[in-house]
Amino acid sequence: MKAPRSPDPVRDESAYWFARRRERDFSAEEQARFAAWLDAHERHRQEYELLDGLWTAADLIPAARLRQLCEEKRPSSRRRFVQLAAAATVAGVALGLGWLLYPSGDYRETLQTRVGERQEVTLPDGSVVQLNSRTRLEIHYREGRRSVELQTGEALFSVSRDPARPFVIDAGPGQVTVTGTRFDVLHEGGEVRVAVESGTVQVAGKAADQPVILTAGKGTRVDGQGRVAPARDVNLQAIVSWRDGKLVFDNATLAEVAAQVSRYREQPLRVDPSLANLRFSSVFSSDDTDTLLSALPRLLPVQVRTLPDGSSEIIPL
Repeated sequence: MKAPRSPDPVRDESAYWFARRRERDFSAEEQARFAAWLDAHERHRQEYELLDGLWTAADLIPAARLRQLCEEKRPSSRRRFVQLAAAATVAGVALGLGWLLYPSGDYRETLQTRVGERQEVTLPDGSVVQLNSRTRLEIHYREGRRSVELQTGEALFSVSRDPARPFVIDAGPGQVTVTGTRFDVLHEGGEVRVAVESGTVQVAGKAADQPVILTAGKGTRVDGQGRVAPARDVNLQAIVSWRDGKLVFDNATLAEVAAQVSRYREQPLRVDPSLANLRFSSVFSSDDTDTLLSALPRLLPVQVRTLPDGSSEIIPL
């Protein structure tokens, strides 16, 4: 039985604010208006909290069922969305409200971070993507496929399981395919690195190699020619430490250190080729890479010099 439409303006207003606050163009002025509306009457807050609770409960419903519910009640306008979201509140049905915003299943968005910026975004299907510094990706959800193009940078994906709609990431020479899992992808210097925290991931290259299957604690690289390396054990704690604003180097080469530090600086950090394979282990804040550069000469037989263009270089003593 379909849920009845709501004749209640408070429920309509609650659903409207719920939808607006999840859109990227939600302004500071609108936030002030929303706060005033929320404080104007206790019932406003009750209705909004109930709708927010339904959104949380939607995580317990299989994604295929959420899409089915939304297709049965496909809105033709934003007004219909408000009515349906309010009807969900009346009926106590935890609808997938993200899919109601994009009822046809077609959704596009561009996400980008600046130097030193980190960002977390929840996608319409409940998947979450965390972007590291200097990252840009294009998202396109359509019938039968959830696609992401990681153009540059690094992102950690927590993908909601949906076997009917695979989640596919194109990153330069590599492609990552999952149905539901948690994993980190780095696209840098024409190569791709993938590390899996939970679940199973398939990594393919543009070369004719067989795809590599990764499970929790495993990782691989795809080189510039699209060749995929065999799966290997990886240090997940070090790889995803950027989420907490940390740079963790576990026996990393100075070439790897320079590449990672460069993501957090306006100008790149270079390393003399004679030092590229020198190993280094330590932990620093990604928000203060100057401290790392100051510490390097105390820890290794190197010096750091600043070049006229503002970049830095690690050179021998």
